[in-house]
Amino acid sequence: MSLKKIAVLISGGGSNLQAVIDKVHKKDGIIDVVISDEDDAYGLTRAKNADIDTLVINNKSYPTREEFADKIKEELLKRNIDLIVLAGFMKILPPSFAKTFKNKIINVHPSLIPSFCGKGYYGIKVHEAVLNYGAKITGATVHFADEGADTGPIIIQGTVPVFTEDTPEILQKRVLEVEHMILPKAVSLFCLDKLVVKGRIVYIKE
Repeated sequence: MSLKKIAVLISGGGSNLQAVIDKVHKKDGIIDVVISDEDDAYGLTRAKNADIDTLVINNKSYPTREEFADKIKEELLKRNIDLIVLAGFMKILPPSFAKTFKNKIINVHPSLIPSFCGKGYYGIKVHEAVLNYGAKITGATVHFADEGADTGPIIIQGTVPVFTEDTPEILQKRVLEVEHMILPKAVSLFCLDKLVVKGRIVYIKE
């Protein structure tokens, strides 16, 4: 059986991309391309170091969000991509994109969904909100992306404690370590056909 083809979408440093390269690439799946919306994203260098094709598709080059998404969609369909991984991709794609690739888009979010997620919750803002609320536990969630913001079926979650002396930056680093564990695991499970989605529930086959 041939390995599933993966596309990873990034916007920045690409540490989650690196985790997928290290733990999944050429083992359970093949990263066929890394697409960035920023031409100076360090994740592009990570991809090139692993001899993975890269593309820059900048939203500023397109009049509308739909046309930007259509260009990405065109590349993915041309390459017969099986799985799209959103690894720190900071642009919101329109609902039509999620419909085209239903249950084929995996996103990682730095909180325990459904807490601290949705519109306005991204990056350091998530960890600031966790601390301001006084939560005692937080973590990361890998889920299928659907037409909403962080509303798709949950695949895996990992938890970390919140300490009184935490700053948003310290908490972010601790949560990122969990992301680096659960995102590659979810990608591997998808590539090995071990995920079954029924409504909102994702079942993991033995």
